Amino acid sequence: MNDIVNRFAQHLTHIEYPPSKTSWNIAGVLKNKSNQYLKFDVRNMFNLPDGLLGKKGHTSSNADKMVFETENAWVILDIPEICRYIKKHRIKILYFEKLIAELEWNISITK
Repeated sequence: MNDIVNRFAQHLTHIEYPPSKTSWNIAGVLKNKSNQYLKFDVRNMFNLPDGLLGKKGHTSSNADKMVFETENAWVILDIPEICRYIKKHRIKILYFEKLIAELEWNISITK
């Protein structure tokens, strides 16, 4: 199992893993945040050629939420809202700080 998925799993109950390779890595209920069962895209960010950290995603993802790990927190964003944002602004590259500021649905879980 991937280290980042294992670290994030500590914040979930009712955990389930996908039976085969798919666009989500773990599913469950966020402890003390929600009672909704969700599928999460939890992958490491990587360095882009310009030196910024990045993460690839797909608008056809089966995940409900995309999870980002920062030094002090887990930041969870809503994938359907991200897709609407991409369509509205006609963009292909999204910047993390801008998404946090402009999207309505996001949760931050302190480490």
